[in-house]
Formats: sequence, structure tokens, C-alpha cells
Amino acid sequence: MNSSSAAQAAGGIPDPIEAGLAAGWRVLDASTLEGDRVFEADVVVIGSGAGGGVTAEILSAAGLKVIIVEEGALKSSRHFKMREADAYPALYQESAARKTKDKAINILQGRTVGGSTTVNWTSSFRTPEGTLAYWGKHFGLKGYSAEAMAPWFEMMERRLSVGAWTAPPNENNDLLRRGAERLNIPVAAIRRNVKGCWNLGYCGMGCPTNAKQSMLVTTIPAALAHGATLLTRTRAERFFFKGDKVERLLCMALDAGGLAPSGRRLTLRARHFVVAGGAINSPALLMRSLAPDPHGLLGKRTFLHPTVISAGLFEQRVDGYAGAPQTIYSDHFLQTQAIDGPIGYKLEAPPLHPLLLSTTMAGFGNEHAAMMRQFAHTHALLALLRDGFHAEAPGGSVALGAGGAAVLDYPISGFIWDGVRRALLSMAEIQFAAGAQSVYPVHEMARGYTTWAEARKGIAALPYKALLTRVVSAHVMGGCALSDDTRLGVTGADGRYHGVANLSVHDGSLFPTSIGANPQLSIYAVAARLASGLAQALAARPAPA
Repeated sequence: MNSSSAAQAAGGIPDPIEAGLAAGWRVLDASTLEGDRVFEADVVVIGSGAGGGVTAEILSAAGLKVIIVEEGALKSSRHFKMREADAYPALYQESAARKTKDKAINILQGRTVGGSTTVNWTSSFRTPEGTLAYWGKHFGLKGYSAEAMAPWFEMMERRLSVGAWTAPPNENNDLLRRGAERLNIPVAAIRRNVKGCWNLGYCGMGCPTNAKQSMLVTTIPAALAHGATLLTRTRAERFFFKGDKVERLLCMALDAGGLAPSGRRLTLRARHFVVAGGAINSPALLMRSLAPDPHGLLGKRTFLHPTVISAGLFEQRVDGYAGAPQTIYSDHFLQTQAIDGPIGYKLEAPPLHPLLLSTTMAGFGNEHAAMMRQFAHTHALLALLRDGFHAEAPGGSVALGAGGAAVLDYPISGFIWDGVRRALLSMAEIQFAAGAQSVYPVHEMARGYTTWAEARKGIAALPYKALLTRVVSAHVMGGCALSDDTRLGVTGADGRYHGVANLSVHDGSLFPTSIGANPQLSIYAVAARLASGLAQALAARPAPA
């Protein structure tokens, strides 16, 4: 197949992945290896998501030889069929069923080339100014002010086509707008990183039209075009240190299913290594490697934006699966109180698809079936709780489980449960104001309330405990916090790992707190800043002859 025909492989939709492979990109699926391999590069980047993708593009464009390591497989628009049953096992960590240690929180994370950017809902927010100011005050990150970060946000917004979404919101999002406005709660439009979007609504299953400007269709192809090598189905197992440097990285090839090691090993040597595997996998890799951690900070203060959900039934069809998934939000419950006061929350409307809804909603048997029969009339709101700014919201911690696998322990304190209760009340009130016939807080002991007064009384009386209240998250942050003070962070403000001369971290694990917004644009901007600095530093120190 020539590059022209490959580019049209998906029913006439240009496919940059197929075209690039036909043109000779250096891509190795490690499941095909018949023996062990050794690779050398200037920089090895572990992870191909928001942090790894941006880093790989910037470093390869600077003329550095880059290897990208990705545990998942390389997929493209021709594989994205808008089917949950296909997408979740192929594109997500643990088939979209990754959970905290106590199974109380379900975590959605990508596991494919492009990472979570391939499957996210395109919501693009800059890091809130209050968050950046808090980092400056409490973690010494003076260089991360809103003014200092603005050029990096602008750079990545241009690169990834982040802009206003001008199409009318779908009914699911417009109900948030209408209900909030009737209560004088301000709302605003969400910017999206899309180009030529077909407004399908299936972003979480991979974009079948390549409109989503994920790393899969932007920075990874650019890096490969600059000569980078991409290793897929390749699990980064551990670093080996010699003195104050990483000597090599050991990786395990996975089988064709992408889960079990095949028995083949890959040894990677480089001048510099960048960890960008996400805020659960990155700390775990460093822990397996026995990386320096003199203050016991590695994997600690890992944040989730614990998220709770409220469902409402409406007389009209909502069809929450159709149209851009997230276009309206409210920060009212973040902005009306101190950042380090009672926990605040951001309100958004998530898309609804049958598998995701059915596995999230409470209830069993006939009750659950009755809810699913109302799928087309169901509306949902979610509240993202802003953890990390109060002593009673310290986040969780990553540890190593069986076989060295990453496990996140995230205890939910009474302080957070108070925020959960307030968030469920806020969402129910908005849904009734929008005209809901009944509202169902997603809690095992809640029932459908038919009036706001009934809901207010019922929600206030619910017991708030793990596994009773359904908590989810698609945002994982922290665990490798930035701070030049080694008592506060494991990485410096430049992303360099304290105590290791040739190791950096470039992903959401750098955040010293959660950010209080969907994190992809924050990761893009921080990674762009750090990778640009790293490229300059490596260029100033040429590789030995």
C-alpha cells in the first residue's frame, strides 16, 4: 500500500498513522520480537500521552535521537468503531476498570499510543491562576505564575487547535446551562482541542475522524517524522543506576494481547531518560527501580479530583451520547470559597454511553433495568472535587502490588465526604431547576427523588462511605511533585529528578496538588516548558564521540 492509498484507508478519512507507517516510520511492535534487543538514543521517553508526546516532538525537532516507549498498542482511526466493548479493553488501563486499593474509586486512564489524550473528551482548561499562586506560595514554584506560563499555554493551544466550540451544546450540556442560569449560578463554555470535528460524541472511544488533536495525530507523528523510534507493547520495568545516573532501562516485551510478558527483553541506553507514564505508573516505575527517595515523597500526595455523579430523568429525550461530550461547565463552587477552605468542586456534564452508564449507576436487577430503559431520557452531571489544598485532603499514595504492579490507595476523609454531600445537593438542585422529573444521586442507598425538597432531605440523610457512594475519576495527578526544595518535591522546577543527573519527569505526576480543572492542557504546557529547557541543555552538551 502506498502512502496515498494508506492515507485514505478509513473510508476516505485521511489516516496519518497508516500514511506514516507506509512512509517508513520507525515503529516496532515488541510482541513481534523473536529475541532480546538493545537500543541506544539521546533520550528515551517513557509514555506517549500528554507529557510524553509533547516531549518527544520537541526533543526530536531539536535534532535529538528519541525513543518513545509505550505499553499499549498503536491504533488509528480505522480501529475506532464507536463501540464501547471494543474500545475499553483496547484503549484503557485495565479495560477501563482500574480501581483504587479498596475498590472504592474507578479510574479511567488511557493505555495506547497517545495515552489518555486518545480517549479523553477534549476539555481544555489552563491551570487556574489560584492553583499556580498556591504552588508559588507553598512549593516555591515562583516561575510557574500565570504570567510565566502564559506563553507555554499559548504555544500548545496553537499547536493542538484549542479553541472555542461554536456549535450549540447538546441537550445534556444545555440542561446544565439552563438549570444553573435559573438559579443564578454562572456557567461558561469549555474550549476543545479539535479541528474539523463531526460532533459525534464518541470521543472516549477514540476519534474515528482524526478531528481530536490528541498526541496520536499530532506530536507522535511529528516526532516520528523527525526520526524518532516508537516501541509499542513495551512495558518499562526498571531503571538501573550507576552512581548518580541512569545507566539503562530494562523493558519487557508484551504478547500480542498486550498484557502478559512474552519473555523478550529490551535494553535501552540513553544520555537522558524522561518518565511520562502518568501519575500512577510513573511513581511505580521509579519505585521498582529503587530511585532515590530520601524524604519518602515518591508516590505520595497523588490526587484524583474525586468525582461524584447525579442522574436526572427528563420528559424529553436527552440522548447524552450524541454531540460534543463536554461543552458547558461551572466553577461557581470553586470560586465562591477559599482554595484551602471546605473542598470545592467543578461541575460538568459527562457523555452517556450504555456500558459506561450501566456500570456506574447504582442499583441491581429490576431497579437497574428500569433505569437503563430510560437511557435516552437520562441526564448526568458530575462534580470534580479539588483535592490537595487542605490538610484533610492530602490525596493518596502509590505502592507496588503483586509483581510490581502499581496500586493507588486513596482514603476518603470526612472532609471530602462533606464536599461529596454538598456537590450532590448542588447537582440535584440544578437538575430540578432544569425541569427534571426525578433525580438519582449515584449512591447505593439513594432513590429517585421527585422534588427538590425531597432530594434535599434525602441527600442530607445518606451515609457517606466508601463503596456506598459511587466515586470515579479520569484525572490522576501528583506523586512526583515539583519543588526545588527536596523536602517538598522529588523533582525540581525544571522537571529533573532530585539526585539523578540524567532523569526527568514530564507528566501530571509533577503537580503538587490537583489543579481543579481537566488537566490535559496543563500537562501540555508544563511538558512544553520542561522539554524546551531539556533540549537546550542537551544541545549544549553534545554526546561523546
